[in-house]
Amino acid sequence: MDDNFVNEYFGIGIQNGKTPENLGVLWRTAQNLGASFIFTIGNRYAKQACDTHNAVKSIPYYHYNTFNDFKNNIPVGTRIVGVELDDTAVDLETFEHPRRCVYLLGAEDHGLSKEAIEESHFLVKFKSTLSLNVAVAGSIVLYDRQLNKPRS
Repeated sequence: MDDNFVNEYFGIGIQNGKTPENLGVLWRTAQNLGASFIFTIGNRYAKQACDTHNAVKSIPYYHYNTFNDFKNNIPVGTRIVGVELDDTAVDLETFEHPRRCVYLLGAEDHGLSKEAIEESHFLVKFKSTLSLNVAVAGSIVLYDRQLNKPRS
């Protein structure tokens, strides 16, 4: 029988994504690096040529109209990890990823909403002075999760 205190899952998604091409790239990375599901908040996913593996049909995809809709429908006990260039965010390099979580990225031009920042259990950032492309940022987070680091 599975031990629910050891089992891990994670999802990744974008709040109010600006360009559909970034979604396709992020979904492809999510599928390759073991995400359990993918999601959008606000703007919906549209089929993109850059999602060559058709990840949106290979792993569960969820859409939420609002952040509150998202927060009320993620699995119980799931931690929200906001990816945001913020003074209160911890460096990804030292972050201990939760066993069960969702990684939430914001639109490239506005980042996460104020509500999403306030409701995130953790905020992580990269050691960069400027923001990164959302698909690149999400890919780095997923790669870091795969490293042999302690889990919280």
